[in-house]
Amino acid sequence: MKKYIPKELLFLRVLFKGEDRLGKYKICVYSICKNEEKFADRWMDSVSEADMVVVVDTGSTDGTVAKLRSRGAIVFEEQFIPWRFDTAINAALDHVPEDVDICFLLGLDVVLDPGWREALEKGWRPEYTRASYWLVWSGEGKLEKRFKVQKIHRRHGFRWIHPVHEVLKYTGSDPDTIVFIDNLIARHKPDHKKSRSQYLPLLELSVQENPDDSAAIFWLGREYFFHGQYDNAISTLDKHLKMPGASWPEQRCASMIFISRAYKSAGDSNTALKWLFRAAAECPAAREPWLALAEYGYNAKDWPLTFWAAEQGLKVKRRSNSYLTNPDAWGYKLEDLCAIACYWLGMFDKSATHAKAALSVSPDDERLVRNLELIEKKRGGGNV
Repeated sequence: MKKYIPKELLFLRVLFKGEDRLGKYKICVYSICKNEEKFADRWMDSVSEADMVVVVDTGSTDGTVAKLRSRGAIVFEEQFIPWRFDTAINAALDHVPEDVDICFLLGLDVVLDPGWREALEKGWRPEYTRASYWLVWSGEGKLEKRFKVQKIHRRHGFRWIHPVHEVLKYTGSDPDTIVFIDNLIARHKPDHKKSRSQYLPLLELSVQENPDDSAAIFWLGREYFFHGQYDNAISTLDKHLKMPGASWPEQRCASMIFISRAYKSAGDSNTALKWLFRAAAECPAAREPWLALAEYGYNAKDWPLTFWAAEQGLKVKRRSNSYLTNPDAWGYKLEDLCAIACYWLGMFDKSATHAKAALSVSPDDERLVRNLELIEKKRGGGNV
């Protein structure tokens, strides 16, 4: 195990003992990384409001370590065999000085909006144990979604658990008090070329270690689907639905949608459709199952189903802002599917209304422009 502690660490510890720091709380951002040189400058700019930055590098072969150190981060180089995210993150936390007030775990593919420290200091109180905030997820080619995460916490009384999809566990003696800081925003800007291959074995290990954790079962079933293991996805997600702890309607709905997709991918369209109806019945106040049903109808050229499902989805006006939110359900797609279904059903006026609504959401989409032109010609409306 190789460790490097630059002289800046001693200097920062001296500052921590006095009053010459950025704010009223001592705040440390900590992280783990491997081969993320291309993110290093962007990330260090983002976290510059912290009193100190501690990183454990787990085996970079590029210039990540040198770049982070040149920007003022305190970097330790350590190997973890067998690999687990929780072990590595806890090692980084262990390197955070004991006199830090607030710790903030932040991956190098995440950036913070400026002013995050001021928002955190205004919202934090000494009696709080952790804080949640908004994470904005920028999907490739998709609309953004945002949901709440909890990766800000006191220095003492916390450990990360689970080999992947790690969870912050509180071990302190006083009440676990969480504050939500609405104007603290982090933005996930991932490398979409990065492999997910390590996730599946780690999720299998997580389920072995936590067989009663319904969330771990859900994540494993979902990962089986991503890997094309449809039988395993179906059996695992069905197990999730039968667990006593699987009570969150939105997650149960997501399980049903993934089961449907697995059956569809395996060639069983009828069973796939039945699961989509179950998903809509499980969580009718979410747009996601209605979008899935509308897309199924579109692919099957079942225009009454497409129209009905898309209209039901458009009736849902409140977004849950959970990590399961599908940005596509809140973009142009439901309006577009409604427009297409109405066209084939001969309801051209209604089709034009939905086509215009879709175009208002995505005005540069050439296909949507052409669709509206075609609809207007069909209804004899002249110029668009």
